[in-house]
Amino acid sequence: MAARTVLQQADIARALTRIAHEILESARGVDDLVVLGIPTRGTELAARLAASLAQIGGSDVPVGSLDVTMYRDDLDRNPTRGPAPTEIPAGGIDGKTVVLVDDVLYSGRTIRSALDALADIGRPAVVRLAVLVDRGHRELPIRPDFVGKNLPTARSERVNVRLEDFDGIDEVTIL
Repeated sequence: MAARTVLQQADIARALTRIAHEILESARGVDDLVVLGIPTRGTELAARLAASLAQIGGSDVPVGSLDVTMYRDDLDRNPTRGPAPTEIPAGGIDGKTVVLVDDVLYSGRTIRSALDALADIGRPAVVRLAVLVDRGHRELPIRPDFVGKNLPTARSERVNVRLEDFDGIDEVTIL
């Protein structure tokens, strides 16, 4: 079965710019905003989003990464990659608006893990979720605040996000 491309480089860039505008409107600017990407591709998307926020908002936005590997509830059944470093910006997250960034939202379990990991690091004032693709099929009551593309899929389908820094190309495909 061939992969079907649903987003290309320009679509991804446009989605991230739109999400940046929505975040700025919601947060009323970049003050006290922190962007944290969930490895692996969420970190690249977070860096791009932070750059767009800085360009639109007029000042830099702290960006980091939040590894959730050891907080997952399926490690015994679903071996995953090794842990990646968690990098919290110097100002921390206490009292800040934290925007978690991931590539694909599916069951919601990764985001539940991210919320647990955040609780161990500090106490943000608000946590928001930005995803490039929301494919549905939630198992937990988790909903994104900012979505690049809603992509209804069958459970048997696979959504692949490929990004320039990791894969040499920006695209989203369905298998």
